[in-house]
Amino acid sequence: MVLPEGKEMKKNIKKRKIILADDGISFDGNTLKNEPLGGAETAFASLAESLAKIHTVIVYNRCKKPVKVNGVQWKPFESIDSQECDLYIANRGFTVLSLFPKAKKRVFWIHNPANYLLKWRYLFKIWKWKPKIIFSSNYHLNSYPNWAPSGQKVIIPYGISSCFIETKEPENVPKPRVAFTSSPLRSLDWLLDIWVRDIHPKLPSAELHIFSSPKTYREHGDGKLDKMNTILHKASKLKQKGIILRNPLAKENLAKELGNFRALLYRGDEGETYCLAIGESQASGVPCVIQDVGCVAERVIDGVTGFVAKDDQKFAELGIQILQNDKLWKSQHNAAIKYQRNWSWDNAAAEFEKFI
Repeated sequence: MVLPEGKEMKKNIKKRKIILADDGISFDGNTLKNEPLGGAETAFASLAESLAKIHTVIVYNRCKKPVKVNGVQWKPFESIDSQECDLYIANRGFTVLSLFPKAKKRVFWIHNPANYLLKWRYLFKIWKWKPKIIFSSNYHLNSYPNWAPSGQKVIIPYGISSCFIETKEPENVPKPRVAFTSSPLRSLDWLLDIWVRDIHPKLPSAELHIFSSPKTYREHGDGKLDKMNTILHKASKLKQKGIILRNPLAKENLAKELGNFRALLYRGDEGETYCLAIGESQASGVPCVIQDVGCVAERVIDGVTGFVAKDDQKFAELGIQILQNDKLWKSQHNAAIKYQRNWSWDNAAAEFEKFI
């Protein structure tokens, strides 16, 4: 999928007051800057920072103390009052949907497939407030049935952080090194099997670097700790197969690393609605091989910036082609830079700004 050409926020627009609220895990702008962070939290903090380039932006969430980072005022959830604002962005949970009744405009930004909204505690509040619901992809939009209540339904893809868009060109064609930058539960176990059975025997010099840990997901990861660690333990036992377990990185450090990788191999997951792992890799000029699972086929231009494989055998074959064929890699690398760098968080913020 080629993203639309974005128009960044106009610098002469009137300054407004925008409030975002999230009742999930504890994080703030410093977390985004200094630590690895999950996709939904990355999106939330990145949007707030882009909006704050022009507007007064206040975030209420489970941060431990008030802090101002890159223009965004982060405040603990418990300090919420009934203040007015020009735009209120309620993030993913039903507990925040009815907050700030004096808001002039209200949107509901969701990050998971929308079937979780089909519960009374959500449906009643959506029916009452009729907020615009913000989806991240066509796959995401199609997960919300037409009969369910809503205001306008709008697709706004996640933006890509500037550090990935500005990734420097590698001096040479990268060595046959593959990156995996998602959750261990996003088919990593499947990829390990594909690698050991189909890829490593034909390319024994190739390496698969896994930047993944439960720590990225904080409290969300605690309930799945055993499952994640089981898969990561399996990976740690495969060093002789070229599999290298790495610590997850903060965004700027990850961007510096990604530019030196040959490819990203990733199956896709039905629980994802955008997939920043693919978006960030593509913006860094890294070809990706995926399958048509969930939303990821919307992130790759098949045959141009990577491949959408029809089955496991083809997935392995196409991965090997990119790792071996310098001409193919160069073509897809150049295409990714040309087509996959045109949608930043400023572009996404400009779409939210239209709701004011």
